[in-house]
Amino acid sequence: MSNRRSFNRFLCLTLLLAMGMPQASMAAGGGPAPAPVAPRSAEAEYNKGLQAKAAKRYSDAIPSFRKAVDIKANYPEAWNELGFSLRQTGQYAEAIKAYDEALHLRPKYPEALEYLGEAYVKMGKLDDAKEILARLTPMDASRAKELDEAIRNGQ
Repeated sequence: MSNRRSFNRFLCLTLLLAMGMPQASMAAGGGPAPAPVAPRSAEAEYNKGLQAKAAKRYSDAIPSFRKAVDIKANYPEAWNELGFSLRQTGQYAEAIKAYDEALHLRPKYPEALEYLGEAYVKMGKLDDAKEILARLTPMDASRAKELDEAIRNGQ
C-alpha cells in the first residue's frame, strides 16, 4: 500500500510539473515550497516613499526612495524625492548629493533645482543658492519666485 501511495504521489507531481503548476514544487519535508518573493519594483518603492512624504514622515520615506534608486539608478524623480526627504530631516549634504544625481540625469529639472537651492539656503550658502536661482529663473518662474523668497528670508 505504501509503495502504491508513493507511486501515486510521484505520478501526480509529475503531471502537475508537466502542466506547469506551481503547487508541484515540494519542500524536502513534503509540504509545499514557499512561494518566491518578487522584488518590489522601483516604482513601487517610489510610490511607497511618496505616501510617507505626503504624511510628512520623511524619515520613513528615505529608505523607500533609496531602494527605488538602488533598483533603478537612472530615476531622477526618485533621486529628487530622496533629496527632499533628506533635506526635511536636516541631512543637507546627503540631500545635495541626491539633487546633483537627479540633475545629472535631467539637467533641466526645475523642481530639483529649486530644492537644491533651498538646501543651500538651509546651509547658509546663499551665494550657491543665488547661482541656482539664476539657472532656475528662465526655466520656471513660479519655482524661481519660491526660491528667491527663501533666499531673501534666509530659510
